[in-house]
Amino acid sequence: MSNRLPFIVIAVAVILFLAWSSIFVVNERQQAIVLRFGEIVDVKSEPGLYFKAPFAFMEADNVQLIEDRVLRFDLDDIRVQVSGGRFYEVDAFIAYRISDPRRFRLAVSGSVPLAEQRLRTRLDAALRRVYGLRGFEAALSEERGSMMREVRDQLRPDATSLGLEIVDVRIRRTDLTAEVSQQTYERMRAERLAEAERLRARGREAAQRIRARADREVVEITAEAQRESEILRGEGEAERNAIFADAFSRDTDFFEFYRSMAAYASALQGSGTTMLLSPDSEFFRFFGSAEGRQPSEQAPSTPSAPASGNGVTTGATD
Repeated sequence: MSNRLPFIVIAVAVILFLAWSSIFVVNERQQAIVLRFGEIVDVKSEPGLYFKAPFAFMEADNVQLIEDRVLRFDLDDIRVQVSGGRFYEVDAFIAYRISDPRRFRLAVSGSVPLAEQRLRTRLDAALRRVYGLRGFEAALSEERGSMMREVRDQLRPDATSLGLEIVDVRIRRTDLTAEVSQQTYERMRAERLAEAERLRARGREAAQRIRARADREVVEITAEAQRESEILRGEGEAERNAIFADAFSRDTDFFEFYRSMAAYASALQGSGTTMLLSPDSEFFRFFGSAEGRQPSEQAPSTPSAPASGNGVTTGATD
């Protein structure tokens, strides 16, 4: 029995090795391609435990695991030319999955980097074609969605030949190149300056119109006020004259005396004016007596005038 023990252990080890090398597991994120001497003999797309020939050396039986998830491939700084002749930089990405493992193995040997390298060339060409038929504004408008669908539809035939399915294509960024950005900035700046000048001109025109209307209203209001003031002044003068006339009709002597006193106050104030008047003039009739009679009309008790002169000088000289 002790002599058989080493053989038993070796046999068990061989059996375990054969069992281990003939089993492979496919999880829910993978697909498996079973190769025998480099030829595809089976494809396992469902997750589970599978068996194969137990020998993997010399490529007798081999299993290649590939992704069954949606993969993403980014392409940055693609230089495209739009219909207007200007160049722009575009960032985009592709969402794809490996739909045909057999074709994927035959086309790119099951290599994801090699498949993405081919997708890069095709995506670059599709973006150039789509942008070349449109202007820059299309990528910033509602047409952006149709542009992405058009790129996706152009990629699908080439992707199918690689065993891939294009799920979606998205444009992440559409930006101006450095030289186009400067030109666009200068154009926008000139447009804004022109718009600002138009607004200023409209403002000046509106201000002039408002100012003219305000000046006209000032003139109209001033003229109306002057007219009303003249009417009120005339009415006041008329009322004053009526009062004076009524007072004059009541006591004519007092009214004449009052008007003479007012005339004296106005004529004899210190205004720097020199007047030469005769003392017998009508202007000085109240200087002779309070009744307003001239000296010649009174009794000749005193000489009527000095012998040395014929007039009286009165007034003030500055």
